[in-house]
Amino acid sequence: MNKNCTGLIIKSQSGFFTVHCEQERIECRLRGQLNHKQLDTDLATIGDKVIIDVFEDGTGIIKEVCERNRVLSRRLPSNSYENKPRYKNHEIQQVLIANVDQAIFVFSCQDPTPNFRMLDRFLVIAAANDIPAIICANKIDLIGAQKAVSGFELYNDIGYHVVYTSTLNKQGVQDLKNLLPGKVSVLAGPSGVGKSTLLNTINPNLGLRVNEISQSNRKGRHTTVYPQLIPIDDKGWVADTPGLRALDFFDIEPEELDAYFVEIAPLVAGCAFSNCTHTHEPSCAVVSALIKGQISESRYNSLLQMRKQIL
Repeated sequence: MNKNCTGLIIKSQSGFFTVHCEQERIECRLRGQLNHKQLDTDLATIGDKVIIDVFEDGTGIIKEVCERNRVLSRRLPSNSYENKPRYKNHEIQQVLIANVDQAIFVFSCQDPTPNFRMLDRFLVIAAANDIPAIICANKIDLIGAQKAVSGFELYNDIGYHVVYTSTLNKQGVQDLKNLLPGKVSVLAGPSGVGKSTLLNTINPNLGLRVNEISQSNRKGRHTTVYPQLIPIDDKGWVADTPGLRALDFFDIEPEELDAYFVEIAPLVAGCAFSNCTHTHEPSCAVVSALIKGQISESRYNSLLQMRKQIL
């Protein structure tokens, strides 16, 4: 006799889904009626809560995907649907993970050098999806704690929680671990910044493959090949998915961007024009704050660069 249970998708690979249900892991496929739906987003992905039927042989079928509270997504790469007429000139949302509680953006202090423009983009995407963001400055042993704090001081000053870590001397690792229990977390960042090493340090039983740094271009080599949720102590899960190193904008308009910069958003109401681009308009409160040194030039330039990318 088949049984029915509610579970969490913790792995997605080639149309098969691993569902964590009542302390069991059940390999499932989507029910045919679900699989044939024509939607502009993924039907099921890691982080989704699902209702499944479990068969006598231990496999299952997903018969219902529960409503999502939030997602982390990107545009489906164009080469994935360029030969499909239905998708011509049409954006498709690729959901990387559903029901995210928090995003932890990991950047190394050195080797590779932190890309703050990328960090700003990640923070905007998290804000647009209503996902609380935390910044992890890793490899502080390479430059020293004082320089590490100075390098990321701007983000701390504008209100982001910054955790400073080193897997070499275990500094700050416990602080990062304390943020994970009972939540579905996303660790995202460029390759080679030490995400896998951090997780292995937090839980040595994980045995995740560690990204190497290419000696020729000093960039990390990505090792994740399919999306999965990794169990962390105390009912916590951390997403490990290849798409997280290429987060991009989805369903964000250029004129909305300033609302996702925490230090710029409060200034916008003071601009003389409601459609102010914060570049050339008279009586622009954002430009005025920039001139007075109240907002950083690097963050302001990130805003302008993102506008160009979306336009």
